[in-house]
Order: sequence, then structure tokens, then C-alpha cells
Amino acid sequence: MTATAIARAARPREDLRRPRRGSTFGILLLTLAVVLSGLLSLAVGSRSIAPGTVLDVLFNPDGSEISTIVHGLRVPRTVLGLAVGTALGIAGALMQGHTRNPLAEPGLLGVSSGAAFAVVVGIFCFGVSETSGYAWFALVGAGAASVAVFAIGSTRGGPDPVSLVLAGAAITALLAALTQAIVLRDIEVLDSYRFWVVGSTAGRDLDVFWQVAPFVAAGLLLAAISAPGLNLLQLGDDVARSLGMHPMRHKVIGVTAVMLLAGGATAACGPIAFLGLVVPHIARFLAGVDYRWVVPYAGLLGALLLVLTDTLGRVIARPGEVQVGIVMALVGGPVFVFLVRRTRMVKL
Repeated sequence: MTATAIARAARPREDLRRPRRGSTFGILLLTLAVVLSGLLSLAVGSRSIAPGTVLDVLFNPDGSEISTIVHGLRVPRTVLGLAVGTALGIAGALMQGHTRNPLAEPGLLGVSSGAAFAVVVGIFCFGVSETSGYAWFALVGAGAASVAVFAIGSTRGGPDPVSLVLAGAAITALLAALTQAIVLRDIEVLDSYRFWVVGSTAGRDLDVFWQVAPFVAAGLLLAAISAPGLNLLQLGDDVARSLGMHPMRHKVIGVTAVMLLAGGATAACGPIAFLGLVVPHIARFLAGVDYRWVVPYAGLLGALLLVLTDTLGRVIARPGEVQVGIVMALVGGPVFVFLVRRTRMVKL
């Protein structure tokens, strides 16, 4: 065998050893997939509508029954699905990056438990019954719980990864106990609460989206600022500081971004498990370990996965539907087990 032939045979193996890296082409491909998933979400439901008809009534509403279905029911839940999926995907990537824990997810900051407790208080004490009302209480609760976890889990050097996880677990347990105490005391509160806590994009209008949009937008801006610094933080605070970074400042920005993104997403649709946990692993598998690529990949993958699972939930139990929180758990559980078994995919 000649030297040229040997070099040719060896080249594929060398390529396999090259670290994966995100690309603009990958971003464009995922963006196209997200757009197609949104169109699928508008077309599929208890009553299927042809994609051509969907596009026609989407840009030219005529007041017909199909136009009402598309604009009144499916557009709001699709927009919410895209926004919430993006927020949870990016929040999960930031959380895992800042804690350097591949099993971390936004709920570790007490976001879900804080939002749930605030919603129960709103129902029990103030008689809140509208989804838009739930959103405001959930935002306040998620923010208050996150600030408490952040304060308890921070040291002089800023947020400590281990302390944040422990503080989050403690606050989550406390708020969960208080929530259960109120729910078990009043059956009417339980009836209202259980529809919110399952996690769903159904029954929400665009008012809910506009209520949480400023918080999600602020979180996205902070995430864009925080992402490049995560690469240095993976080397440790001392190394990052020696290279001219201010670790505490970057940690505060990143954790604040997680609070805003996860809090806004939970307020809009209720707690949705597994999305913020699984999506960052898939993003790292596709884009490598550079967080300048991982964060946008995670946002697009989160939007894609949430919209597809929401659409799947409308199909598997026709003429009824299964809430996206349940479908996400059914899909995310096996996927996460697979990712854990493939240890290379979860290493940071």
C-alpha cells in the first residue's frame, strides 16, 4: 500500500477525532426546522388544516371558522411554545455551564416551586382564576425564590455552584411543602392549581405572551452577554481571573439571565420538566463545548422540541389532547436516560 493510500485511509479517523463545532449553517438549518415546526403546529390539531390554507388565512384573515381557529387558538400557543422553548433551552445551557453540573436544570434555582407557591397563594387568598393572573403571580414567585436561592448560595466570590444547588434544593422543598399544605386544605384551590401545574400552552392568549415577553427579552440579552465568558469559567475562577475576567460579575449576569428566562417561561405555561435538562446535552453534542455556539443551539433546539411535543400531544389522544408538560416528560425521560448512558455527551 502506498503512502498516499495510507494517508487517505487514515483521514476519516482523524476527522472523527476533531472536536465538534457549531456553525452558521447549523444555526440556519435549525432555524428552518423551527419555522417548519411552527407551520406544523398551526396545521395540526383536533381539526387538521392544509398548510396552504394555513398560510392563506394567516396572512389574509377572513373571519371564517378556519381563520378563527388559526388566529384565536393556534397562533397564541405556537408563539408561546416558541418563546418558552427558547427560554428554557438557553436557561438550561446557562445553568449547566455556571454550575459545571451536567444534571443541573433551571428548576434548581427554585423557579418552578416559587412560581407554583405564588400561584396557589393567588388562587387561595385573592381568588385569581384567569391565566393572565396566574402569570403575574408566577413571575413574582419565581423571582422571589430565585433571589432567595441566589442570596443563600452566594459567597464573597459570587454564586458558588455547590451552594446554589443545595440552596435551591432547600428552598424547593420548603415551598413545595407550603404549597401542598394550602392545596390539601382547599379542594377548589386544588382544582384550579392542577390545571396550571401540569404545564400547557393551551388556553393561553397572546396577552400572556406580552406579559412575560419583557422578562424573556431581558434574559436573552443577558444570556448573549454571559455566553462567551462561560468558556473561561469552565477552566476555574483562578484561571479566568488570571486571563482578565471578573468571575463574580459574569456569574451574577448568567444567574440573573436564568432567573428571568426560567421565571418568564414558567409563568407563561407552568412548569415544564426535562426541557432545560435534556436540550443542552443535545446542543453540546451538535455544537461542541464552545458556549458561543451552545447557547444559540440550545435556544433553537428548545423551541423545536417544545413545539413538536405540543403538536404530538394534540394527535395522540384525538379528539382530546395531552398537555405538553406530560408529553415532554414521556419523551424527555427516555432521551435523558440515553444521554446519561452516553457519558461523552454529558461531560462539560
